[in-house]
Amino acid sequence: MSEYLTFQHGKPRFDQNTFFGRLRHFLDVIDPSTLFVTEKRLQESLELLNCFKQGSLPPGATDAQLWQAQKIKQAMIHPDTGEKIPMPFRMSGFIPFGTPVVVGLLLPHQTLVSTIFWQCLNQSHNACVNYCNRNASKPAPVSKFLEGYLGAVTSAVSIAVGLSVLIQRARRLGPTTRLLVQRFIPFPAVATANVCNVVLMRHSELSEGISVLDGSGNVVGTSKVAARHALLETALTRVVLPMPILILPPIVMSVLEKSA
Repeated sequence: MSEYLTFQHGKPRFDQNTFFGRLRHFLDVIDPSTLFVTEKRLQESLELLNCFKQGSLPPGATDAQLWQAQKIKQAMIHPDTGEKIPMPFRMSGFIPFGTPVVVGLLLPHQTLVSTIFWQCLNQSHNACVNYCNRNASKPAPVSKFLEGYLGAVTSAVSIAVGLSVLIQRARRLGPTTRLLVQRFIPFPAVATANVCNVVLMRHSELSEGISVLDGSGNVVGTSKVAARHALLETALTRVVLPMPILILPPIVMSVLEKSA
């Protein structure tokens, strides 16, 4: 893993050309320790970075301090708006604040009301995280985010409730099999809702195309083909990411119950 010792403003600390460098960068992004940074520490970090840009660093300031200051800023401040991101909707808060929701989704013996509640809460949390960390370099109507949110909630609740009803009416399934199958319902509901959210919020890219950059990061044009690939890859990612937290726990629980 290659770590850049000399501070580079606005650049990742770890080499993004290697897998472990990208992994280390991602771990920095979701590091929950930044949730405990005080307002005073945040202002000190912003002031230190401003001093660096102006070429007037205080005596004794180190590269490690600058890297840490940039990490704090990127975790708490939106890069486009410059506004402070609410704690529950930061990328560093996604795991601690999202875990209780996942636990609720996986609770056994769900009623229709509890299923609807947890699916709505999950999609509401996802929507707030997406909005607070959105690309705000170009203004986008709030209606687009509302459209994606309503589509995600509708699809998640419809699939979760529909599958629950079908399983309850499946007379061929024994009580044990029915309980096992019910534990896997959150995954298709969440995965489908995530895909709907992406498609509804970014469908305009298919007709307008997205910017294509050269090796130096300069925009050389727009491409509808690149937009299709980007949308497909993003949708697939939204299906794969929930797998570990929504599929592994039911499998582990079933194995533990059989061995008990």
